[in-house]
Amino acid sequence: MKICVIGLGTIGTPTIKYIHEHGMQVYGYDLIKKSIDGIETYTHWKLVPNPDIYVVTVSSNNVEDVCKMISEKDKNSFISIESTVQVGACRRISRTFNLQTLVHCPERYWVNEPLTHGIRQLRVIGAINEQSLKKGLEFYEALDIPIHVCPKIEVAEACKIAENAYRFIQIAFAEELRMICEDKDIPFDDLRAACNTKWNIEILEARDGIYGMCLPKDTGYLKNMADKLQTPLIQGAILTDENYKKWIKPLKNKARHDI
Repeated sequence: MKICVIGLGTIGTPTIKYIHEHGMQVYGYDLIKKSIDGIETYTHWKLVPNPDIYVVTVSSNNVEDVCKMISEKDKNSFISIESTVQVGACRRISRTFNLQTLVHCPERYWVNEPLTHGIRQLRVIGAINEQSLKKGLEFYEALDIPIHVCPKIEVAEACKIAENAYRFIQIAFAEELRMICEDKDIPFDDLRAACNTKWNIEILEARDGIYGMCLPKDTGYLKNMADKLQTPLIQGAILTDENYKKWIKPLKNKARHDI
């Protein structure tokens, strides 16, 4: 079994290492030359040998272009999209490029805790058809990755989006609570510690605002899913984070001057 990992960034690099460690023949493709534990990597697409499986770990906005490249090379290859995509993207990509075996198994990798929340953790999978699901389960079972099967591929797509949007809303609540505490001269950290003694409460930290790619992007994806529905909770969380970033900026500047 030959596997090609496309996209050797934050997710692709530990993914290709993990596959290699499990004794499978694996190589990678990226636009930038990467040296990864002696694993063969390519920067010229035409030179990439045809594998049995493509694992796609590129940024969300590049997934469709990559799948087009794969279709032009070999429409019969099995594709696992681990990148986050909007709901409906996988079936659309399959139809557009006539790809018959495709699954979506979104990554849950957390760079801060690669041992406990790395490549091997419980994941979800959805497929465009039964044949794809069978191949996907065989592949991830061979990698010793536990899998929860979604009845529709759209459930797997929405799952990753909902997970990150949920986290965004949790952080936004903590941010707003911190602003309220500061206004009323109540130590936020003390209040948070007190609240978190209750068994079903876990108020998160309020740091410098919600940055990075995943949480803001996927919260936007969830908002877009609503179409004509109103989403006051999601919109409120986005607005709260924007307000918090403005509120925290002078405090951060003061902290730097005090050093």
